[in-house]
Amino acid sequence: MKYLKKLEEIEERFEALTRQMVEPEVINDPATYRKTAKLRAELEPIAQKFREWKKVNADLEGARQMLFEADDELRALAKEDIDRLEPELERIEEELKLLLLPKDPNDEKNVVLEIRAGTGGDEATLFAAEIFRMYTRYAESQGWKVEITSLSESSVGGIKEVIALVSGDKVYSRLKYESGVHRVQRVPVTETQGRVHTSAVTVAVLPEPDEVEIKLDPKDLRIDTFCSSGPGGQSVNTTYSAVRITHLPTGLVVSCQDEKSQIKNRAAAERVLRSRLYEMEMAKQQAQIGAERRSLIKSGDRSEKIRTYNFPQNRVTDHRIGLTLHQLQEILDGRLDPLVDALTTYYQAERLKQQEAAA
Repeated sequence: MKYLKKLEEIEERFEALTRQMVEPEVINDPATYRKTAKLRAELEPIAQKFREWKKVNADLEGARQMLFEADDELRALAKEDIDRLEPELERIEEELKLLLLPKDPNDEKNVVLEIRAGTGGDEATLFAAEIFRMYTRYAESQGWKVEITSLSESSVGGIKEVIALVSGDKVYSRLKYESGVHRVQRVPVTETQGRVHTSAVTVAVLPEPDEVEIKLDPKDLRIDTFCSSGPGGQSVNTTYSAVRITHLPTGLVVSCQDEKSQIKNRAAAERVLRSRLYEMEMAKQQAQIGAERRSLIKSGDRSEKIRTYNFPQNRVTDHRIGLTLHQLQEILDGRLDPLVDALTTYYQAERLKQQEAAA
């Protein structure tokens, strides 16, 4: 196998880390123990899959040797084993190739989800509300938490703009291909002549950076407080609980008024600000981080149409991979796995091609 030496080195490293986990000096040092456990956990899927490959490969070699037996029945059994084991070994090798791909450092992170109504007026705001509901339902199915930090509603009950923090297990890895323009084709509720209109919303999925990655210097921040607006309890319009943070070096402005507590609003606004600063840093590095990474960022550009939701045809089409599903309502109800899985498989295949071409 092409990556045999590398896999053997990974297995040796995994076994060494396993031994270290039970050493007294590691057990008694929480920081070292956590670091060792994390490294071991990262290597475990590869080591276990490699062990599976070794067993199947050994069984296959044994079956091939049996082809030289004089007994016709033994040779027939060997042929059956070979027919079963060869595709199984091929499947395991493909899985190992995927496991050996360099990991996206952002995959484990929470995200800042931003949805804004685009072209289409009131209809676009109604669709923005449906898209936000779709992601909220999907988050519920994954056991994630969604916290709204900013919400601007339209007069018809839609959403002009919503910003939410989505936290949980591997959120970015599942949502990172959702950034872009989502287009809807349907007859709006305001249409009297039954004509199909086309509207759009933009979706941005930003990895929430660790605080160590983006540090906010207090002298670079101007913090203003103001009264919250909109429906709410006694504190709304009476206390200065809403917070606006201006990042002076870049001019970025973030507001948060969802919580009644000024402290909570400031904390949420700082999280969003860090994510936007992080996005700016990522954009600066695009020219240096390789063709594959550039293509992923390009596919998430907000000016690029990525998906169409066509109501008359009960159709959802992802234009990047040419996938069409006639499951419109199911997808809007948050059953996004068919789309997410197809996109993940596609981009993994592209990365495999690049890796094999470079090897």
